[in-house]
Amino acid sequence: MSSALTDLFPHPIVQAPMAGGISVPHLAQAVSEAGGLGFLAAGYKTADGMYQEIKQLRGLSNRPFGVNLFVPQPEYADPGAVEIYAHQLAGEAAWYETELGDPDSGRDDGFDVKLAVLLDNPVPVVSFHFGVPSREVIDSLHRVGTFTLAAATTAEEALAVERAGADGVIAQGVEAGGHQGTHRDVPERGGAGIGLLSLVAQVRETVSIPIIAAGGIMRGGQIAAVLAAGASAAQLGTAFLVTPESGASAVHKQALTNPLFVRTELTRAFTGRPARGLVNRFLREHGPYAPAAYPEVHHLTAPLRKKAAASGDAQGMALWAGQGHRMARELPAGQLVEVLAAELDAARTALSAKGDLR
Repeated sequence: MSSALTDLFPHPIVQAPMAGGISVPHLAQAVSEAGGLGFLAAGYKTADGMYQEIKQLRGLSNRPFGVNLFVPQPEYADPGAVEIYAHQLAGEAAWYETELGDPDSGRDDGFDVKLAVLLDNPVPVVSFHFGVPSREVIDSLHRVGTFTLAAATTAEEALAVERAGADGVIAQGVEAGGHQGTHRDVPERGGAGIGLLSLVAQVRETVSIPIIAAGGIMRGGQIAAVLAAGASAAQLGTAFLVTPESGASAVHKQALTNPLFVRTELTRAFTGRPARGLVNRFLREHGPYAPAAYPEVHHLTAPLRKKAAASGDAQGMALWAGQGHRMARELPAGQLVEVLAAELDAARTALSAKGDLR
């Protein structure tokens, strides 16, 4: 990774931008102050909401940070399939005493307005999920001094990120919690994906830009592994989700280590796009029937998820989590960065000692 970018965060630790109110300013501040790179998530927020969080973070810290944007999605959802799914969710709406959301509430997540705000008020780093924007967008951010990153789940997607002119690629393995950052949602893939170490190796042989590895990373030893595989840094989401600074609900945090939730699964049940979460009642009952329709299904289920969260019902919530969720540690975010950095150093020392013995 270019020294200009690595100089922003002394430790090769990036806090994933988790949308839905999890990646709040206090979390990003704590991570950045400890030497990692904190991130705000602009997804599902208004442009003004994003701007207010940036202002708040800047009032808390002068350390570098990033902002994540969702790339607008093409229109390929089948309206008939969305309508059928809405009928299937009628019982949920009755149970939670709410109406289903309007599936046609918007597709672009206010991308152009948010980009305009970030060009007028530049931040150190901007990353993109669900695709890579045009070279014109990337160049416009470079002109105001912003580094750019974009997620990729295959080597081919990583090549598209490089060709768009981004400064680095976030290689997201199938182990990752939350939404897979696929550039195009292909239902025929059936939720298939590539494990992180294999993905990092493939991406390393395909592109020359720096790689940030993401997916199921919970310990410093795992960071050492992805660095050895060719990554320049690691991005962690679930590991930071349980920290006191995280904006996740208490129900979500507790579920990560609750023995009732034994595994995660990729599902379209909540948003219409593959996303990894803890297997609960809603996921089991509706996952097999949810159409490939993002953001339509996201809008449709939003009131249900909100009511479930308000009532503390973990069985009706989207409990996003990576495969390493049972390894979550309830530490303050800054202390977690320090622990991860110490574990990374210990792993490197152990590897070096083994090499000396050969």
